[in-house]
Amino acid sequence: MKVIVDLCVVPIGVGVSVSRYVTACERILRKAGLKTFLHAYGTNIEGEWEEVFEAVKQCHETVHEMGAPRISTTIRLGTRTDRAQTMEEKIESVEDQLKEGSSS
Repeated sequence: MKVIVDLCVVPIGVGVSVSRYVTACERILRKAGLKTFLHAYGTNIEGEWEEVFEAVKQCHETVHEMGAPRISTTIRLGTRTDRAQTMEEKIESVEDQLKEGSSS
């Protein structure tokens, strides 16, 4: 099953800056061959359910190995059975409506 996930992994007990942990997770997601979009407070991921969640597990394992004693992760996800939809299509739909001045 295809899934689109919004992932935010927050290591706790490692100080204020977490960019090195975010970088480690981004490398894992990309190495897994998943389509990703990094944003200011997380990463959007598109792929097969099993592959996405195996990569999320690897992110947790790696961040713990890097010294984070705790991790708080927020995951929002969506699946569809009526048709395939990409992250870009979801964004384009809204952008198209903004250009048209439509509210529907």
